[in-house]
Amino acid sequence: MEREALAERLHVIAFSNPPLTLEIVEGDISAQDTDAIVNAANNHFWMGAGVAGAIKAQGGAEIEREAVAQGPVQPGECVVTSGGRLAAQYVIHAAVMGQDLRTSPAFIKRATVTALGLADARGLRSIAFPAFGTGVGGFPLGGCATIMIGAVRSFAPSAASVRLVRFVLFGARAYSVFEDVGRSILEREA
Repeated sequence: MEREALAERLHVIAFSNPPLTLEIVEGDISAQDTDAIVNAANNHFWMGAGVAGAIKAQGGAEIEREAVAQGPVQPGECVVTSGGRLAAQYVIHAAVMGQDLRTSPAFIKRATVTALGLADARGLRSIAFPAFGTGVGGFPLGGCATIMIGAVRSFAPSAASVRLVRFVLFGARAYSVFEDVGRSILEREA
């Protein structure tokens, strides 16, 4: 019932990208009930504001402790922790920037591909992503959407267990950009 009410209030669109369904949702990533959610992280995995702050606030400080213990890593790499008090069982921490808090197309693509691979290797069926690098990293939404949706499209044919990839965007503007890019990339093939 709560999920239905949420869907009525916020924007949601789905695309078929066999064997995956790709959803674009306006909402709060820390509230997602997917098997895993992805944290747009720095390469040391300390969790401050934005997506990381929301995940830590909802899921608990143990998520940050587990992640920090596995870092630092090179930008583009990912680590997996428990989901703490979140509905998601796991958090995949994707290092989309270094300590300088700058990102790049290469970091965003590598982090997306790595997170998808980790979810698939663990046998997970669903994963939710934020818009990598568009907050503190200052990366343009359109460029981020093109890179991330393109990475999911390329990953789809090799997906062993993942069947749902959800992009969870904060705000109507971000949702609209991802929806437009999703239509451009995924509907032109239909």
